Amino acid sequence: MHPEEVFAALRFEPLLPAWLLVGLAVLAVVVVTLGAVRRARGVAWRLAAFGVLLLWLAGPRIVQERRESLPDVGLLVVDQTASMQVGERSRLAEAVRAALTQRAAGLSDLELRTLTVPEGGDAGTRLFGAIDRALADIPRSRLAGTIAITDGQVHDIPETPPGGAPLNVLIPAKGEEIDRRLRVIEAPGYGIVGKTVTLRVAVEDLGVAHPAASADLTIRRDGEPPRVERVPVGAEQLIELPITRAGPTVVELSASALPGEVSAINNRAVVEINGVRDRLRVLLISGEPHPGERTWRRLLKADPSVDLVHFTILRPPEKDDLTPLNELALIAFPVRELFLDKIHEFDLIILDRFQNRGLLPMPYIANIAEHVREGGALLLSVGPEFSGASSLAATPIGQVLPGVPASNAVIEGQFWPRVTDLGQRHPVTEGLTGANPPGNPNGSPGWGSWYRRIQPADVRGEVLLGTRDSQPLLLLDRVGKGRVALLLSDQIWLWSRGHEGGGPQAELLRRVAHWLMQEPDLEENALTAHVADGRLAVEQRSSDPSPAGRVTVTDPDGQPHTLELSQASPGRATASLPANAPGVWQVSDGSRTAFTAAGAANPLELADLRATATLLRQLARGSGGGVHFIGTGTPGAPPDVPELRRTEPDRPANGSSWIGLQRRHDHVVTGIASLALLPAWAALPMMLGLMILAWRREGT
Repeated sequence: MHPEEVFAALRFEPLLPAWLLVGLAVLAVVVVTLGAVRRARGVAWRLAAFGVLLLWLAGPRIVQERRESLPDVGLLVVDQTASMQVGERSRLAEAVRAALTQRAAGLSDLELRTLTVPEGGDAGTRLFGAIDRALADIPRSRLAGTIAITDGQVHDIPETPPGGAPLNVLIPAKGEEIDRRLRVIEAPGYGIVGKTVTLRVAVEDLGVAHPAASADLTIRRDGEPPRVERVPVGAEQLIELPITRAGPTVVELSASALPGEVSAINNRAVVEINGVRDRLRVLLISGEPHPGERTWRRLLKADPSVDLVHFTILRPPEKDDLTPLNELALIAFPVRELFLDKIHEFDLIILDRFQNRGLLPMPYIANIAEHVREGGALLLSVGPEFSGASSLAATPIGQVLPGVPASNAVIEGQFWPRVTDLGQRHPVTEGLTGANPPGNPNGSPGWGSWYRRIQPADVRGEVLLGTRDSQPLLLLDRVGKGRVALLLSDQIWLWSRGHEGGGPQAELLRRVAHWLMQEPDLEENALTAHVADGRLAVEQRSSDPSPAGRVTVTDPDGQPHTLELSQASPGRATASLPANAPGVWQVSDGSRTAFTAAGAANPLELADLRATATLLRQLARGSGGGVHFIGTGTPGAPPDVPELRRTEPDRPANGSSWIGLQRRHDHVVTGIASLALLPAWAALPMMLGLMILAWRREGT
């Protein structure tokens, strides 16, 4: 900008002290007044002479400043949040930004700064927060105004315009838009297996003068065939969903499209409900008192999710010491109630060193086996009684066991339990504290030894623990819909007593019990997926030692992606990829399929996808600016860019086809000059002339 000289101020620098100058002024007034009273001639000339004298003594000076004008600063704000990616908004916004930047470059007195507001967090569009941070670097005296290119969906609108300058809003749309959304009002994160949960949802039409009466709501869970319901628009709808299994259940909801709506992105919603079991009912029957009995009881009583029913057989039928029944402090074993009437109420039955001594009739023992086939769980912890004539292996229970006792089955002698190669890959035994290292068959475990085991025959299922010479100690098997575990030693209680350092008996037994009750996290062959922090994480668990393969990922739009898995640990392979699209993600390895839900990274952005002037119109008009729609409605067409003008502070900064940025007239002073208004060389002749004129006038 070119510098210019301007009058800045009139300043006085008296040649005499102020009190003396005032005294002279008073004296001059007295003299002139006396002359006027006497009607003397030349009073006016004398008054003029005194005036010049006093003015010269006051020292008046004209101050001139050398000023250099500063360019005004305009702020161009471009919204780049998620809702601006709908349709052609992003293209229109970029075209308008380029056009306004080019026009501003031709104005020498204007500096146009561009600010982009990216997607960030889950708090919606924080447009004015970004503007306030940008204005911290702009002097208010130079702020010409703010131009915001946004769809109007802003979530931090202030009461006053930013910086006190005009605000003009450019909306990349042809006009006000309409949108249908599916809103989840309430969705529980957890549900009890076997019971139902209730979802509260609503289908709403936004920006529609006369909404439709109803819409189709499609409900799909875990990839199952969808269910379609007709629901009223604008009213709350209750959806009942049964929780059939433990673990996550992914429910996808979608509403039919509204003709002419801006986008169907928010017509769908995804809810993930984690199925949890209510208190697990466990029946523990100890065949006789023994040191390990307390281990089982402590383990199960310490778990707050377990409701334990425990019986110990203290007086077997063959024991007859002629004690009268009325003197026995024992209760009768409720055989019928436990094994006929209420057997299906138990999630797990544990038979600890239990043998068939005639306490259970064969039909009741058969009920236990049938209960397993129908989906129940059975755990046997056996000792020498398993090899005798009263062994449970000789009953109908033997048909569901993964092994039966061999001849000369009781093996005495010190040995250390070892995790097998399969056990290193199985969730029940992987990573146990003190276990022998994976892949090292000669490695020694770091836990204590046992001294008795039962040699099995006809082994089936999975062997997770064994001896150094590969004899089974812990067997797991699936029978029908249920599961069975067989612990071929009654010595695990030594670990709980700290023998030779003890061992992880509590963790091992807890995992076995929960595997039997089909805990999803303990499945040895499973495929899981979940979305966190914008990434889809896939984990494949397999008891097969073959190398990791690949999975097919299907995104919410139905597009497939092939993903290579990498081995993370024995039995576990993982992979991940970005998952920015909200909806249901499906992962398949050919034999198993997993579903997971990806919520919107910024739910407020998708809550209302309309381009609208409703929210910002009052703020913009109150600042002297306005709102303009820059879309033409024709795909691919250039935007309707308003003309950029400069306006004065007291004039509007908005018109029907133009927007304005104010001229602020700010400057910086580069020099100051001071000039005497009445220098001595001019004042003395003037006073002398006036005195002569007054003398001559008095003499005539």
